[in-house]
Amino acid sequence: MDKQVYTVDNKELIKVTASGWLGTAMEFMDFQLYSLAAAIVFNEIFFEQGNPAMGLVMSMGTYGAGYVARIIGAWFFGRLGDKIGRKEVLFFTIALMGLASTAIGFLPTYAQVGIWAPIGLVLLRIVQGFGAGAEISGAGVMVVEFARKHHRGFVGSFVCLGTSTGTLLANLIWTIILSRLSNAQVLAWGWRIPFYASFVIMIFAILIRIFIKESPVMAEKKKLLEEERQKENGEVKSNGIKNFAVATGLRFGQAGNSGLLQTYIAGFIVSILAMQKVVATNANIISSIISFITIPLVGYIGDKIGRRKMYMILSLAMAIYAIPMMLMINSKNPVLVTIALIIGLNVGVQGLFSLENVMMAELFGSLHRMTLMAMAKETGGLIATGFGPLIAAALVTAMSGSWIPIAIMIIIFSLITFFSAKESCDTNDVNLNALEDPKIMNKKEELQDLEVRVGELEEQLNHLKN
Repeated sequence: MDKQVYTVDNKELIKVTASGWLGTAMEFMDFQLYSLAAAIVFNEIFFEQGNPAMGLVMSMGTYGAGYVARIIGAWFFGRLGDKIGRKEVLFFTIALMGLASTAIGFLPTYAQVGIWAPIGLVLLRIVQGFGAGAEISGAGVMVVEFARKHHRGFVGSFVCLGTSTGTLLANLIWTIILSRLSNAQVLAWGWRIPFYASFVIMIFAILIRIFIKESPVMAEKKKLLEEERQKENGEVKSNGIKNFAVATGLRFGQAGNSGLLQTYIAGFIVSILAMQKVVATNANIISSIISFITIPLVGYIGDKIGRRKMYMILSLAMAIYAIPMMLMINSKNPVLVTIALIIGLNVGVQGLFSLENVMMAELFGSLHRMTLMAMAKETGGLIATGFGPLIAAALVTAMSGSWIPIAIMIIIFSLITFFSAKESCDTNDVNLNALEDPKIMNKKEELQDLEVRVGELEEQLNHLKN
Protein backbone atom coordinates (compact mmCIF):
# COMPACT_ATOMS: atom_id res chain seq x y z
CA MET A 1 0.00 0.00 0.00
CA ASP A 2 1.40 3.36 -1.03
CA LYS A 3 -0.79 5.55 1.05
CA GLN A 4 -2.80 5.56 4.23
CA VAL A 5 -6.33 4.50 3.34
CA TYR A 6 -8.25 5.90 6.27
CA THR A 7 -9.66 9.35 6.78
CA VAL A 8 -10.19 11.09 10.11
CA ASP A 9 -12.73 13.78 10.84
CA ASN A 10 -11.09 16.99 12.07
CA LYS A 11 -13.24 17.07 15.20
CA GLU A 12 -12.20 13.52 16.03
CA LEU A 13 -8.54 14.37 15.45
CA ILE A 14 -8.78 17.36 17.80
CA LYS A 15 -10.49 15.25 20.46
CA VAL A 16 -7.92 12.47 20.27
CA THR A 17 -5.03 14.95 20.30
CA ALA A 18 -6.47 16.78 23.32
CA SER A 19 -7.01 13.47 25.11
CA GLY A 20 -3.43 12.40 24.43
CA TRP A 21 -2.13 15.76 25.62
CA LEU A 22 -4.18 15.88 28.83
CA GLY A 23 -3.76 12.20 29.68
CA THR A 24 0.01 12.44 29.27
CA ALA A 25 0.01 15.63 31.34
CA MET A 26 -1.62 13.75 34.20
CA GLU A 27 0.83 10.86 33.88
CA PHE A 28 3.93 13.01 33.66
CA MET A 29 2.87 15.24 36.53
CA ASP A 30 2.54 12.09 38.64
CA PHE A 31 6.01 10.91 37.66
CA GLN A 32 7.66 14.32 37.93
CA LEU A 33 6.37 14.76 41.48
CA TYR A 34 8.37 11.69 42.41
CA SER A 35 11.45 12.85 40.52
CA LEU A 36 11.54 16.16 42.36
CA ALA A 37 10.87 14.52 45.71
CA ALA A 38 13.76 12.10 45.08
CA ALA A 39 16.11 15.00 44.41
CA ILE A 40 14.88 17.37 47.14
CA VAL A 41 13.66 15.47 50.22
CA PHE A 42 13.82 11.67 49.90
CA ASN A 43 17.53 11.56 50.75
CA GLU A 44 16.66 13.08 54.16
CA ILE A 45 13.54 11.09 55.10
CA PHE A 46 13.94 7.62 53.59
CA PHE A 47 17.63 6.94 54.25
CA GLU A 48 19.89 6.87 57.28
CA GLN A 49 21.31 10.33 57.95
CA GLY A 50 25.03 10.90 57.63
CA ASN A 51 26.67 11.92 54.37
CA PRO A 52 24.22 14.18 52.41
CA ALA A 53 25.93 13.42 49.10
CA MET A 54 25.65 9.67 49.69
CA GLY A 55 21.99 10.13 50.61
CA LEU A 56 21.48 11.78 47.23
CA VAL A 57 23.18 8.81 45.52
CA MET A 58 20.80 6.39 47.28
CA SER A 59 17.80 8.56 46.43
CA MET A 60 18.79 8.54 42.75
CA GLY A 61 19.03 4.75 43.06
CA THR A 62 15.33 4.47 43.96
CA TYR A 63 14.63 6.76 40.99
CA GLY A 64 16.51 4.34 38.74
CA ALA A 65 14.67 1.29 40.10
CA GLY A 66 11.49 2.43 38.40
CA TYR A 67 13.22 2.37 35.03
CA VAL A 68 13.99 -1.33 35.34
CA ALA A 69 10.27 -1.96 35.87
CA ARG A 70 9.45 0.29 32.92
CA ILE A 71 11.12 -2.13 30.48
CA ILE A 72 8.96 -4.99 31.77
CA GLY A 73 5.89 -2.77 31.55
CA ALA A 74 6.86 -1.66 28.04
CA TRP A 75 7.03 -5.28 26.85
CA PHE A 76 3.84 -6.37 28.64
CA PHE A 77 1.60 -3.41 27.80
CA GLY A 78 3.21 -2.86 24.38
CA ARG A 79 2.32 -6.40 23.27
CA LEU A 80 -1.14 -5.96 24.74
CA GLY A 81 -1.57 -2.68 22.86
CA ASP A 82 -0.54 -4.29 19.58
CA LYS A 83 -2.89 -7.20 20.18
CA ILE A 84 -6.12 -5.76 21.61
CA GLY A 85 -5.70 -2.05 20.85
CA ARG A 86 -4.19 1.12 22.27
CA LYS A 87 -7.25 2.50 24.06
CA GLU A 88 -7.77 -0.29 26.61
CA VAL A 89 -4.09 -0.38 27.60
CA LEU A 90 -4.02 3.34 28.40
CA PHE A 91 -6.62 2.79 31.15
CA PHE A 92 -4.46 0.18 32.91
CA THR A 93 -1.22 2.15 32.72
CA ILE A 94 -2.58 5.37 34.20
CA ALA A 95 -4.43 3.50 36.98
CA LEU A 96 -1.26 1.66 38.08
CA MET A 97 0.73 4.87 38.16
CA GLY A 98 -1.91 6.80 40.06
CA LEU A 99 -2.44 4.15 42.74
CA ALA A 100 1.32 3.64 43.30
CA SER A 101 1.95 7.38 43.57
CA THR A 102 -0.91 7.84 46.03
CA ALA A 103 0.45 5.03 48.19
CA ILE A 104 3.89 6.71 48.38
CA GLY A 105 2.24 9.56 50.30
CA PHE A 106 1.26 7.11 53.06
CA LEU A 107 4.72 5.54 53.52
CA PRO A 108 6.39 5.81 56.95
CA THR A 109 9.86 7.42 57.09
CA TYR A 110 13.24 5.87 57.94
CA ALA A 111 13.02 7.37 61.43
CA GLN A 112 9.75 5.50 62.00
CA VAL A 113 10.39 2.02 60.57
CA GLY A 114 14.06 1.96 59.54
CA ILE A 115 15.06 -0.08 56.50
CA TRP A 116 11.41 -0.87 55.65
CA ALA A 117 10.94 2.74 54.53
CA PRO A 118 13.30 2.61 51.52
CA ILE A 119 12.13 -0.95 50.74
CA GLY A 120 8.53 0.26 50.53
CA LEU A 121 9.62 3.22 48.41
CA VAL A 122 11.45 0.99 45.94
CA LEU A 123 8.51 -1.45 45.66
CA LEU A 124 6.02 1.32 44.93
CA ARG A 125 8.48 2.89 42.51
CA ILE A 126 8.63 -0.44 40.67
CA VAL A 127 4.82 -0.60 40.42
CA GLN A 128 4.78 3.01 39.23
CA GLY A 129 7.44 2.25 36.63
CA PHE A 130 5.60 -0.87 35.42
CA GLY A 131 2.54 1.24 34.66
CA ALA A 132 4.61 3.96 33.00
CA GLY A 133 6.39 1.52 30.68
CA ALA A 134 4.06 1.97 27.72
CA GLU A 135 2.16 5.06 28.84
CA ILE A 136 3.74 7.86 26.81
CA SER A 137 4.52 5.49 23.94
CA GLY A 138 0.88 4.41 23.80
CA ALA A 139 -0.38 8.00 23.84
CA GLY A 140 2.17 8.96 21.18
CA VAL A 141 1.27 6.06 18.90
CA MET A 142 -2.44 6.86 19.25
CA VAL A 143 -2.07 10.50 18.20
CA VAL A 144 0.46 9.86 15.41
CA GLU A 145 -1.72 7.09 13.91
CA PHE A 146 -4.68 9.47 13.80
CA ALA A 147 -2.75 12.35 12.20
CA ARG A 148 -2.36 12.97 8.48
CA LYS A 149 1.09 12.39 7.01
CA HIS A 150 2.02 15.99 6.20
CA HIS A 151 1.53 17.28 9.76
CA ARG A 152 2.30 14.24 11.92
CA GLY A 153 5.18 16.08 13.58
CA PHE A 154 3.09 19.08 14.57
CA VAL A 155 0.09 17.07 15.78
CA GLY A 156 2.27 14.48 17.52
CA SER A 157 4.09 17.23 19.39
CA PHE A 158 0.97 17.90 21.43
CA VAL A 159 1.56 14.67 23.34
CA CYS A 160 4.94 16.12 24.29
CA LEU A 161 3.16 19.29 25.43
CA GLY A 162 1.49 17.02 27.96
CA THR A 163 4.88 16.36 29.53
CA SER A 164 5.52 20.10 29.72
CA THR A 165 2.12 20.63 31.30
CA GLY A 166 2.82 17.90 33.84
CA THR A 167 6.29 19.25 34.58
CA LEU A 168 4.89 22.74 35.01
CA LEU A 169 2.18 21.63 37.43
CA ALA A 170 4.53 19.40 39.44
CA ASN A 171 7.10 22.17 39.80
CA LEU A 172 4.40 24.69 40.73
CA ILE A 173 3.18 22.38 43.49
CA TRP A 174 6.70 21.88 44.85
CA THR A 175 7.50 25.59 44.57
CA ILE A 176 4.39 26.48 46.60
CA ILE A 177 5.22 23.85 49.23
CA LEU A 178 8.87 24.89 49.51
CA SER A 179 8.05 28.61 49.66
CA ARG A 180 5.12 28.39 52.09
CA LEU A 181 6.38 25.75 54.52
CA SER A 182 9.49 25.65 56.66
CA ASN A 183 12.08 22.96 55.99
CA ALA A 184 10.94 21.14 59.15
CA GLN A 185 7.31 21.17 57.96
CA VAL A 186 8.29 19.91 54.50
CA LEU A 187 10.23 17.00 56.01
CA ALA A 188 7.51 16.25 58.59
CA TRP A 189 4.39 16.21 56.38
CA GLY A 190 4.56 18.69 53.48
CA TRP A 191 6.24 16.25 51.09
CA ARG A 192 3.17 13.98 51.28
CA ILE A 193 0.73 16.53 49.81
CA PRO A 194 1.64 16.02 46.10
CA PHE A 195 1.25 12.27 46.43
CA TYR A 196 -2.16 12.51 48.07
CA ALA A 197 -3.23 14.55 45.04
CA SER A 198 -2.26 11.66 42.74
CA PHE A 199 -5.58 9.92 43.35
CA VAL A 200 -7.46 12.94 41.98
CA ILE A 201 -5.04 13.09 39.05
CA MET A 202 -5.68 9.43 38.27
CA ILE A 203 -9.47 9.88 38.24
CA PHE A 204 -9.14 12.91 35.97
CA ALA A 205 -6.92 11.02 33.50
CA ILE A 206 -9.26 8.05 33.33
CA LEU A 207 -12.27 10.29 32.70
CA ILE A 208 -10.36 12.08 29.92
CA ARG A 209 -9.44 8.82 28.20
CA ILE A 210 -13.02 7.54 28.13
CA PHE A 211 -13.48 9.75 25.07
CA ILE A 212 -10.50 8.35 23.10
CA LYS A 213 -11.51 6.23 20.11
CA GLU A 214 -9.34 3.35 18.94
CA SER A 215 -6.65 4.14 16.37
CA PRO A 216 -7.81 3.63 12.73
CA VAL A 217 -4.46 1.96 12.03
CA MET A 218 -5.52 -0.93 14.29
CA ALA A 219 -8.53 -1.66 12.07
CA GLU A 220 -6.38 -1.50 8.92
CA LYS A 221 -3.75 -3.67 10.61
CA LYS A 222 -6.28 -6.46 11.25
CA LYS A 223 -7.33 -6.31 7.59
CA LEU A 224 -3.73 -6.50 6.35
CA LEU A 225 -2.89 -9.37 8.71
CA GLU A 226 -5.87 -11.32 7.42
CA GLU A 227 -4.65 -10.76 3.85
CA GLU A 228 -1.17 -12.00 4.82
CA ARG A 229 -2.63 -15.18 6.34
CA GLN A 230 -4.46 -15.92 3.10
CA LYS A 231 -1.21 -15.77 1.09
CA GLU A 232 0.58 -19.04 0.41
CA ASN A 233 3.75 -18.04 2.25
CA GLY A 234 2.42 -15.07 4.13
CA GLU A 235 5.06 -13.88 6.55
CA VAL A 236 5.80 -10.28 7.48
CA LYS A 237 9.54 -9.60 7.54
CA SER A 238 10.92 -7.00 9.90
CA ASN A 239 13.96 -4.75 9.98
CA GLY A 240 13.40 -4.53 13.71
CA ILE A 241 16.96 -5.04 14.97
CA LYS A 242 18.51 -2.10 13.14
CA ASN A 243 15.45 0.10 13.56
CA PHE A 244 15.30 -0.78 17.25
CA ALA A 245 18.97 0.13 17.72
CA VAL A 246 18.47 3.47 15.96
CA ALA A 247 15.32 4.26 17.97
CA THR A 248 17.10 3.42 21.23
CA GLY A 249 19.97 5.71 20.26
CA LEU A 250 17.56 8.51 19.42
CA ARG A 251 16.13 8.15 22.92
CA PHE A 252 19.50 8.63 24.68
CA GLY A 253 19.82 12.38 24.18
CA GLN A 254 16.38 13.36 25.42
CA ALA A 255 16.19 10.77 28.20
CA GLY A 256 19.75 11.21 29.46
CA ASN A 257 19.59 14.99 29.40
CA SER A 258 16.21 14.92 31.12
CA GLY A 259 17.49 12.73 33.94
CA LEU A 260 20.45 15.01 34.53
CA LEU A 261 18.82 18.42 34.06
CA GLN A 262 15.38 17.76 35.54
CA THR A 263 16.32 15.35 38.33
CA TYR A 264 19.98 15.18 39.32
CA ILE A 265 20.88 18.86 38.95
CA ALA A 266 17.99 19.77 41.27
CA GLY A 267 19.84 17.82 43.97
CA PHE A 268 23.28 19.01 42.80
CA ILE A 269 22.22 22.64 43.21
CA VAL A 270 21.06 22.00 46.78
CA SER A 271 23.56 19.42 48.10
CA ILE A 272 26.75 20.42 46.27
CA LEU A 273 26.32 24.12 45.40
CA ALA A 274 24.36 24.89 48.61
CA MET A 275 21.79 27.00 46.75
CA GLN A 276 18.08 27.34 47.52
CA LYS A 277 15.82 24.47 46.46
CA VAL A 278 13.48 26.76 44.54
CA VAL A 279 16.17 27.72 41.99
CA ALA A 280 15.79 24.42 40.12
CA THR A 281 11.99 24.32 40.37
CA ASN A 282 11.70 27.93 39.16
CA ALA A 283 13.91 27.10 36.16
CA ASN A 284 11.73 24.09 35.36
CA ILE A 285 8.58 26.20 35.56
CA ILE A 286 9.90 28.89 33.20
CA SER A 287 11.32 26.26 30.85
CA SER A 288 7.98 24.42 30.74
CA ILE A 289 6.16 27.64 29.84
CA ILE A 290 8.65 28.43 27.04
CA SER A 291 8.38 24.86 25.74
CA PHE A 292 4.77 25.53 24.78
CA ILE A 293 6.38 27.43 21.90
CA THR A 294 9.47 25.23 21.45
CA ILE A 295 7.72 21.87 21.18
CA PRO A 296 5.13 22.65 18.46
CA LEU A 297 7.69 24.80 16.61
CA VAL A 298 10.19 21.91 16.48
CA GLY A 299 7.39 19.56 15.42
CA TYR A 300 6.37 21.97 12.65
CA ILE A 301 9.94 22.48 11.39
CA GLY A 302 10.47 18.70 11.48
CA ASP A 303 7.47 18.32 9.15
CA LYS A 304 9.07 20.83 6.75
CA ILE A 305 12.78 19.93 6.67
CA GLY A 306 12.65 16.36 8.00
CA ARG A 307 12.75 14.98 11.52
CA ARG A 308 16.10 13.25 10.92
CA LYS A 309 17.81 16.54 10.01
CA MET A 310 16.18 18.36 12.94
CA TYR A 311 17.34 15.61 15.31
CA MET A 312 20.94 16.09 14.17
CA ILE A 313 20.80 19.87 14.57
CA LEU A 314 19.40 19.83 18.12
CA SER A 315 21.54 16.97 19.48
CA LEU A 316 24.78 18.48 18.13
CA ALA A 317 23.81 21.89 19.53
CA MET A 318 23.27 20.34 22.98
CA ALA A 319 26.65 18.58 22.90
CA ILE A 320 28.35 21.90 22.13
CA TYR A 321 26.34 23.73 24.80
CA ALA A 322 27.06 21.25 27.65
CA ILE A 323 30.27 22.84 28.98
CA PRO A 324 29.09 26.50 28.81
CA MET A 325 25.88 25.43 30.52
CA MET A 326 27.67 23.74 33.42
CA LEU A 327 30.01 26.72 33.83
CA MET A 328 26.95 28.95 34.19
CA ILE A 329 25.41 26.57 36.73
CA ASN A 330 28.65 26.30 38.70
CA SER A 331 28.74 30.11 39.01
CA LYS A 332 26.06 29.78 41.73
CA ASN A 333 24.41 32.91 40.35
CA PRO A 334 20.63 32.18 40.45
CA VAL A 335 19.96 34.15 37.24
CA LEU A 336 22.73 32.40 35.28
CA VAL A 337 21.69 29.00 36.65
CA THR A 338 18.10 29.62 35.60
CA ILE A 339 19.06 30.77 32.08
CA ALA A 340 21.43 27.82 31.65
CA LEU A 341 18.76 25.29 32.58
CA ILE A 342 16.05 26.93 30.45
CA ILE A 343 18.20 26.77 27.30
CA GLY A 344 19.39 23.22 28.05
CA LEU A 345 15.89 21.92 28.75
CA ASN A 346 14.34 23.44 25.63
CA VAL A 347 17.12 22.34 23.26
CA GLY A 348 18.32 19.03 24.71
CA VAL A 349 15.12 17.74 26.34
CA GLN A 350 11.85 19.29 25.11
CA GLY A 351 13.05 19.92 21.55
CA LEU A 352 14.30 16.37 21.12
CA PHE A 353 11.19 14.95 22.75
CA SER A 354 8.99 16.75 20.23
CA LEU A 355 10.74 14.76 17.48
CA GLU A 356 11.10 11.53 19.43
CA ASN A 357 7.46 10.68 19.98
CA VAL A 358 6.76 10.91 16.24
CA MET A 359 9.94 9.61 14.59
CA MET A 360 10.20 6.57 16.86
CA ALA A 361 6.64 5.58 15.94
CA GLU A 362 7.48 6.01 12.24
CA LEU A 363 10.51 3.70 12.53
CA PHE A 364 8.26 0.66 13.13
CA GLY A 365 5.56 -1.06 11.12
CA SER A 366 2.06 -1.44 12.54
CA LEU A 367 2.61 -5.15 13.32
CA HIS A 368 4.65 -4.47 16.47
CA ARG A 369 4.78 -0.65 16.59
CA MET A 370 3.65 -0.09 20.17
CA THR A 371 5.77 -2.94 21.56
CA LEU A 372 8.99 -1.94 19.78
CA MET A 373 8.53 1.79 20.36
CA ALA A 374 7.85 1.27 24.07
CA MET A 375 10.79 -1.12 24.44
CA ALA A 376 13.17 1.23 22.60
CA LYS A 377 12.02 4.16 24.74
CA GLU A 378 12.38 2.29 28.01
CA THR A 379 15.68 0.59 27.12
CA GLY A 380 17.21 3.97 26.38
CA GLY A 381 15.42 5.41 29.41
CA LEU A 382 16.74 2.71 31.74
CA ILE A 383 20.35 3.26 30.73
CA ALA A 384 20.27 7.03 30.31
CA THR A 385 17.58 8.36 32.65
CA GLY A 386 17.41 5.53 35.16
CA PHE A 387 21.13 5.18 35.81
CA GLY A 388 22.37 8.54 34.48
CA PRO A 389 21.53 10.49 37.66
CA LEU A 390 22.93 7.67 39.82
CA ILE A 391 26.20 7.58 37.86
CA ALA A 392 26.40 11.38 37.90
CA ALA A 393 25.86 11.47 41.67
CA ALA A 394 28.58 8.87 42.24
CA LEU A 395 31.11 10.57 39.92
CA VAL A 396 30.46 14.05 41.32
CA THR A 397 30.90 12.70 44.86
CA ALA A 398 34.12 10.94 43.86
CA MET A 399 35.44 14.17 42.27
CA SER A 400 34.58 16.33 45.31
CA GLY A 401 31.63 18.14 43.75
CA SER A 402 33.07 18.79 40.28
CA TRP A 403 30.63 19.61 37.46
CA ILE A 404 32.87 18.02 34.79
CA PRO A 405 31.28 14.50 34.94
CA ILE A 406 27.85 16.00 34.32
CA ALA A 407 29.06 17.89 31.23
CA ILE A 408 30.79 14.79 29.87
CA MET A 409 27.66 12.69 30.32
CA ILE A 410 25.49 15.28 28.53
CA ILE A 411 27.96 15.35 25.62
CA ILE A 412 27.99 11.55 25.38
CA PHE A 413 24.19 11.26 25.51
CA SER A 414 23.72 13.97 22.88
CA LEU A 415 26.33 12.54 20.49
CA ILE A 416 24.78 9.07 20.70
CA THR A 417 21.53 10.63 19.49
CA PHE A 418 23.34 12.64 16.80
CA PHE A 419 24.98 9.57 15.25
CA SER A 420 21.78 7.50 15.60
CA ALA A 421 19.89 10.15 13.63
CA LYS A 422 22.70 10.25 11.08
CA GLU A 423 22.40 6.49 10.53
CA SER A 424 18.60 6.60 10.37
CA CYS A 425 16.37 7.12 7.36
CA ASP A 426 14.00 9.98 6.60
CA THR A 427 10.68 8.88 8.09
CA ASN A 428 8.38 11.78 7.24
CA ASP A 429 6.74 9.98 4.30
CA VAL A 430 6.45 6.45 5.70
CA ASN A 431 3.06 4.74 5.54
CA LEU A 432 1.94 3.96 9.10
CA ASN A 433 -0.50 1.31 7.86
CA ALA A 434 2.34 -0.85 6.51
CA LEU A 435 2.96 -3.93 8.62
CA GLU A 436 6.73 -3.91 7.93
CA ASP A 437 9.29 -1.51 9.38
CA PRO A 438 10.74 1.06 6.95
CA LYS A 439 14.15 -0.05 5.71
CA ILE A 440 17.27 1.70 6.99
CA MET A 441 19.96 1.23 4.35
CA ASN A 442 23.71 1.58 4.66
CA LYS A 443 25.72 3.53 2.08
CA LYS A 444 26.35 0.48 -0.11
CA GLU A 445 22.66 -0.43 -0.15
CA GLU A 446 21.71 3.19 -0.90
CA LEU A 447 24.10 3.19 -3.89
CA GLN A 448 22.69 -0.09 -5.16
CA ASP A 449 19.14 1.21 -4.74
CA LEU A 450 20.08 4.39 -6.61
CA GLU A 451 21.61 2.34 -9.45
CA VAL A 452 18.40 0.30 -9.72
CA ARG A 453 16.31 3.48 -9.86
CA VAL A 454 18.59 4.99 -12.54
CA GLY A 455 18.26 1.79 -14.55
CA GLU A 456 14.47 1.90 -14.27
CA LEU A 457 14.43 5.55 -15.36
CA GLU A 458 16.66 4.74 -18.35
CA GLU A 459 14.31 1.94 -19.39
CA GLN A 460 11.31 4.26 -19.12
CA LEU A 461 13.14 6.93 -21.15
CA ASN A 462 14.06 4.43 -23.88
CA HIS A 463 10.48 3.20 -23.95
CA LEU A 464 9.23 6.77 -24.43
CA LYS A 465 11.76 7.37 -27.22
CA ASN A 466 10.65 4.24 -29.05
